[in-house]
Order: sequence, then structure tokens, then C-alpha cells
Amino acid sequence: MLSRTSRLSATLAGLLVLACTALPAAAQTPEPKQADPKSQGPGEPNKDDKRRIDEFAEAAQAIDGPAGNAECVWLGRRVVNLLWRDDLDTAFRHLNLYDRFGCPSGHIKTTFRCVVQQGPFDPKAAESLSARVHNCWINPAMQPQAALAPPATNPQANAPAAVKPQ
Repeated sequence: MLSRTSRLSATLAGLLVLACTALPAAAQTPEPKQADPKSQGPGEPNKDDKRRIDEFAEAAQAIDGPAGNAECVWLGRRVVNLLWRDDLDTAFRHLNLYDRFGCPSGHIKTTFRCVVQQGPFDPKAAESLSARVHNCWINPAMQPQAALAPPATNPQANAPAAVKPQ
């Protein structure tokens, strides 16, 4: 009797284990996805990829030496971007990689100086920082843009004339 009960309990335990292992696998089965209109074939680059390729090609043509290499451009622009956003720890880790690739550290300094000299920008515009970093990477000697405020004039010339009581 004991052997029949032990066999029955072993069989039930085995079925329970099989049921428990099959249920999570069935729950994790992904549903078939609809075709995403944004997705393209694996061989077709999207608009952002084309823009990045063009930026790397522009940098390679404009900059002589290792600062124009694609790996130096990519890492260097990331370092400057991280420095601007005050993420110094991550910036220094990227800077170590930048140095390992034999990229010139002086280009980072002049590019960051150029970005800072350009002054504040609209933080709501997504591409403004990356565009500024790219433009300064290509031409670190770029002059700051003129301020939008009108030039200051003589404050006494604009003040209303004092009226004498009669």
C-alpha cells in the first residue's frame, strides 16, 4: 500500500512540476507584432544613420590627423557633450578610451572652449547641443555668435527730459 501511495504521489509531483514549467513558458510567448511603419529593412539606413555618416565624412575632410578619424570624432564629441552636461565621471571614462585610440587631447580642450564661448542655448531644442558640439569639433576656432540683444546705448540719451514746473 505504501508503495502504491508513494508511486501516486511521485506521479502527481512530476505532473505538477511539468505543469509549472510549461505555464511560465506559455506566458512569455510574445504576440506576433504588426509591421512597424518606421522600421526598414536591415540593409537600409534610416535618416539619423545617414546624418551621422555624413557628419563623420565631413569631419574626416575638414580635420587633418587623428582628430578626424571616426572613432576620435565619436568619442570626442561624446566627451565634450558629457562635460557640458556636468557628467564628469562618464566624461573621464570616455576620455580614457579617447586617449587609448591615440586621439589628440588638445582637440577636446579647444572644442569644449568653443562650446562654452558660444554661450547658453535653448535646452528645449534636442539637436542644439549636439549640433553645437559638432560645429565646434569641425572648427574649434569658431567665433561666438553675436548676441541677439541690441547694443547698449547711452542711458542719459534715452532718459526723458526733466520737466520744470512753471
